[in-house]
This record gives sequence, structure tokens and C-alpha cells, in this order.
Amino acid sequence: MAREVAARSGWPLFLNHLTVDLLLSLFPFGSPGFVRHREEIWLRLMPEVVREGRSLVFTFTPEKTVDPGFPPRLEASIQEAGGQVEWVSVTCESEVQLQRVESADRKAHGKLDSRSFCLELEKNGAFAFPPLPTGITLDTTATPATENAVRLLRRLGQAV
Repeated sequence: MAREVAARSGWPLFLNHLTVDLLLSLFPFGSPGFVRHREEIWLRLMPEVVREGRSLVFTFTPEKTVDPGFPPRLEASIQEAGGQVEWVSVTCESEVQLQRVESADRKAHGKLDSRSFCLELEKNGAFAFPPLPTGITLDTTATPATENAVRLLRRLGQAV
């Protein structure tokens, strides 16, 4: 859906997993260096895009290695740069989400692609995170990504 929003809007797409991949080449996941540099990348790059007068799409699934104070810090840094954050919560029924985890698209883009590993992470509390501020919620269970992208852009007042 994020790719579709970016393609239809012309906004750059900041895929979180690319930051993770970069840092995994240097630090173990969740290590102090990994966590510190991940947040530094997020907080330096996104406001810079906004200062250039552009919007962007950022994909983010909160998990326990993210400081709960990150979302308000991100929002403050975007506002200081002259922008605003539109939080979008993307939901999906658990079983459908687990089926999607093993999709060829996820494998091709280097994302988490193991149903069993995803279940193990969930069991161990990896996705425990305080609720994010949510202005818009989209259920992707039965709605195609293209349709949800159009809905989102319309809600944001963008031409589609």
C-alpha cells in the first residue's frame, strides 16, 4: 500500500526495513548502536525532506526496540521543519496477515517472511508497543492495496 501511495502521490517512500538492513550490516538487531543509529537516521532524514518542501511516506511497525518516546520526537521534529504528521494505522486480521508474511513480495524486498518466526516474535512480546497516535485507520484484510491507497490519498485531500 505504501508503494501505491508513493507512486500515486509522487512522494518519496522511506521504507523502514532499508534502514534496518543497513544497520544490521554493522550492529546486532536491538543493540544500543543499532537502536541509537536507527532513530538518528529517522530523525535526521525525514525533517530534511520536509525542509525541502516535500511530503513523504514512512513505513513503520512499532516493536519493543523502539523507544516509546520516538513517535512524539518524530512529530516534533517534523513540525519544527514546517510539516505535519498524519498517522495512519494499517490493520489486518491476524490469520490473513500471517498468510501475507510468506508472500513472494515480502521475500523479494528483504522483509520478515517467516510465519513461524513472526509467531515466535509475537509470543515473545516483540510487537508490544504503546498505541500510536492514529488519525486514520485502514483495514487491509479484504481491501486491495490500490483501493486503500486511493482512500488514504482522498482522506489526505490529495488528487488520485
